[in-house]
Amino acid sequence: MVNLEKQVQYIKTVGPSRAELLNKLGIHTLKDLITYFPREYEDRGKVKKICECVDGEIALIEAVAVSRIVEVKMRGKSMYKLQLRDETGTCTALWFNQSYLTKMFRTGEKYKFYGKIASQYGRVEIASPVFEKATETKNTGKIIPIYPLTKNLTQNILRKIIEVGLSEVEDELEETLPEYILEKYKLMDLNQTIKKIHFPKDLTEFEKARKRLSFEELLIMQLALLELKNSYLNEKNGIEFSKDVKISELIEELPFRLTRAQLRVLEEIELDMENQKEMNRLLQGDVGSGKTVISILAAYKAVKSGYQAAIMAPTAILASQHLESFTDILNKKGIKCELLISSITKKRKEEIREKLKNGEIDILIGTHAILEENVEFKKLGLVVTDEQHRFGVKQRTKITEKGQNPDVLVMSATPIPRTLALILYGDLDISIIDELPPNRKPIETFAVRKRMEERVNNFVRQQIEEGRQAYIVCPLVEEDEENDLKAVTNLAEKYQKEVFSNYKVAYLHGKMKAKEKEEIMQNFKEGNIDILIATTVIEVGVNVPNASLMIVENAERFGLAQLHQLRGRVGRGEYKSYCVLKYEGNGENTRERMKVMCETNDGFKISEKDLELRGSGDFFGTAQHGLPELKVANLFEDMPLLMEVQKIAMNILEEDKKLEEQKNKLLKKAVKEKFNTRIEI
Repeated sequence: MVNLEKQVQYIKTVGPSRAELLNKLGIHTLKDLITYFPREYEDRGKVKKICECVDGEIALIEAVAVSRIVEVKMRGKSMYKLQLRDETGTCTALWFNQSYLTKMFRTGEKYKFYGKIASQYGRVEIASPVFEKATETKNTGKIIPIYPLTKNLTQNILRKIIEVGLSEVEDELEETLPEYILEKYKLMDLNQTIKKIHFPKDLTEFEKARKRLSFEELLIMQLALLELKNSYLNEKNGIEFSKDVKISELIEELPFRLTRAQLRVLEEIELDMENQKEMNRLLQGDVGSGKTVISILAAYKAVKSGYQAAIMAPTAILASQHLESFTDILNKKGIKCELLISSITKKRKEEIREKLKNGEIDILIGTHAILEENVEFKKLGLVVTDEQHRFGVKQRTKITEKGQNPDVLVMSATPIPRTLALILYGDLDISIIDELPPNRKPIETFAVRKRMEERVNNFVRQQIEEGRQAYIVCPLVEEDEENDLKAVTNLAEKYQKEVFSNYKVAYLHGKMKAKEKEEIMQNFKEGNIDILIATTVIEVGVNVPNASLMIVENAERFGLAQLHQLRGRVGRGEYKSYCVLKYEGNGENTRERMKVMCETNDGFKISEKDLELRGSGDFFGTAQHGLPELKVANLFEDMPLLMEVQKIAMNILEEDKKLEEQKNKLLKKAVKEKFNTRIEI
């Protein structure tokens, strides 16, 4: 039997230095290597005549070299030109700074070239083409996989390593889907699938391999989520909160009016809380739609029914903000709220833990600190997790275990399309706040190129002179912490010393200590900082009503959902607010994404577009949703397959609730491997 856990450095042609590069891509074992799937494919199989080539297309031509390579010096660069000819016309191949090419071609010999065509005024050029002799088929003449790379690792080297990896597992992979499913749904077997997803002979083979892998990923995910939901449904011993405690009593005393959407959601939550079944509800609402007040009202019902509530936020500053909001509304009702975050003193923590255990604290608001084992509630009845994607299923389970099947409300400001949410959060019921409070002004968004930098800087100055504050956000640089740090600190230095030397400029990044970050955010909130330069650490929830301007550097590197979250940091006060997206690159995808951001403030529309343009791999990673990463399936394109698979999963579990039958042994194993959570299959 093949050893899939074999370390990648011991695979032929790899060795320690290449293994280090592969590790950066998350490839540590033979299994990681053969399941590192291509990002896209190039069809280099169909040869085009030179006269058929169209400007801007990527094409494969077969032509004779009719000259020697000529080197042309231009602005410090060397350009290398080679004249080519086939029976229909001539073409010039161009390369930059590749001196080794002078020895690669012989006049009169035929070669294949694959690259981007420029065709104007009868002249045809092919830029930086991949090439080989006409008789070879290593890099042309077939469909070529294109993989995500890291620095110092080329496509050719990675392809070769993957070929070697595949030869090591040659037809020896153990099947992961039951025979009856493969037959019934006409799916390719695993050994063929893995080969064909990397090196398909044609597009039909690729489609079959992709279908098999997408089907499997979605089926395992659906089985796990449905089983989780079924386990909740079977737990009849949830809390029945008092029907005599009415949320409407407190609504009437609020200093603002709730929207119709908020009232509808509260009705759903109140019904759940009064029901014997344990509540597991996802509350989705766009940035600023008023989710916090919903959690305050739900906590009020829990406390007045004789229980405690726990509110968990992803950051200390957001938890502190929640404490303010909860106290403002609930203090006059005699409800005692407390804050538990890592930065408070040891003595204070002990006091809080003691009071919590004795029932002297009604609502505990905090960060991950709440999850610690020594935090005990007297009678926990309601758990609210804010920004669910920062926690995931495991942590949600950990906190609910501190009570006797408490009701759970999960809040998320990352809107996802409803059909998708129903399928993805198979273990949760869903409520959506789909309108903003009437006082929320839409944020004007502009996408600008680098050349507009001075105008943008003047706009920042103008806003600050009017008494406002601004955020400037830098992207993460290829997951490289040192470079991220450098990007932020370099920009901060430039802005502090040169561009905005008259103003108070501070910066913030993920490697700072929690206490330091909190101090800076607090200073910004209190108006002691004019411009805050940060990485996306400011993405979640902080409320600074005086900040009216969000500038995003290199906006093309962010997903739309993330840009929308960042934009939501402004527009929280009475002032007109703006978001400026500075971007580089002229690709159609980039232009389309910037256009969407400028045209709509609707998070649900934006998330649909994000899925369409980026695919689900980026959109729903393990880190974001506590779900296994989807390597192949695309939740936008594969929606019909996803819906079909959900029905299949339901039928399987209807027949075999715990996947205990022999025929489902492989499914049970796959679910256990992928979902290392509270799934008791």
